[in-house]
Amino acid sequence: MIMSEWKNEKKLDKRLLESEIRLRIAQTYQKDTFSIKENVFETIYRKNCWKSIESHSGEGSDLSTTTEIRKQLPLIWKKYNVKSVLDVPCGDFNWMNAVDKKGIEYIGGDIIEELIKRNKELYGSLEIKFEKIDITKDPLPQADMIFCKDCLQHLSYENIRKALQNFKRSGAKYLMLTSYPLTLKNHDILDGDYRALNLLIDPFNLPVNYIYKVGEKPGKGVEIDKTMYLWKISDCMGLSL
Repeated sequence: MIMSEWKNEKKLDKRLLESEIRLRIAQTYQKDTFSIKENVFETIYRKNCWKSIESHSGEGSDLSTTTEIRKQLPLIWKKYNVKSVLDVPCGDFNWMNAVDKKGIEYIGGDIIEELIKRNKELYGSLEIKFEKIDITKDPLPQADMIFCKDCLQHLSYENIRKALQNFKRSGAKYLMLTSYPLTLKNHDILDGDYRALNLLIDPFNLPVNYIYKVGEKPGKGVEIDKTMYLWKISDCMGLSL
């Protein structure tokens, strides 16, 4: 019993420390220090700036860090009768390729044309399609669910708002996004940079009545609180973004 309490205290201490570190970063961060100014995501992809050996989409797209979400997604689709999914950004399709997508019409979208061409050649089929999509401005293909993993934390406030508004206009029933609940204060960045974004607090304030959540496995390149939340888009319609 004593050992169990000690472990719980250590875990709590780690989470409190993580929140404190992020709060200090938010208070001192200067977004103009980010060095990539043009063709941001194309540059990150081509230079493998996120330094994953397995995936140019970063360590959050490795198989070792996506075990839980790979297991949960088919259960979510079955529970909510999801038949079609728009995955934006789909990246290099590294981990999603290992998800059981039987009975699912899958559309992967990404802003990098070279990546979409590669994915089509390697993985394209009647049930699996890829399109070049800019989520901040392009009309989105119709799907039951929009799945947006590891994206908004790399966008400026302005482009997060544009993406969320685009999601709301899409006609999809469900929206699944990455968020970080230990973050107590968000801060703006330039596109391509990173912060652990909490979408349930200012300035986005997505509803706390999400219908499902999946905690991702902590590890190299993955924070201890990284979580994917699922909402009914109808519950988000009243938001003023």
